[in-house]
Amino acid sequence: MSVAGGQAWTVSRYAVVVTVRLTPKGGRDAIDGIERLGDGRPVVKARVRAAASDGEANAALVKLLGQALDVSARQVTLVGGATARIKRVKIDGNGAALAATLEKITAEKS
Repeated sequence: MSVAGGQAWTVSRYAVVVTVRLTPKGGRDAIDGIERLGDGRPVVKARVRAAASDGEANAALVKLLGQALDVSARQVTLVGGATARIKRVKIDGNGAALAATLEKITAEKS
């Protein structure tokens, strides 16, 4: 996935797709900023208390992103990486506003 401008997300008019590196059993539910993978791709670092079994960590990630971006959980959809550490998550809503909120959240943590 090509990420324009070095961001860990792509923006469309009605959604944002975020690339996330998830750490299950991370002690707390939090977004920890931006990280670069070994291949140079930026990702949003997130951690959840839930274990990576029976989809619990994925559900916790959906809830965490929904709360952080002030959208309902049904607007947040896992679109790739269900069983991988690197995930792609689509968040429906005003793409520009969601991107601005992501920028603010990740800038505070980086």
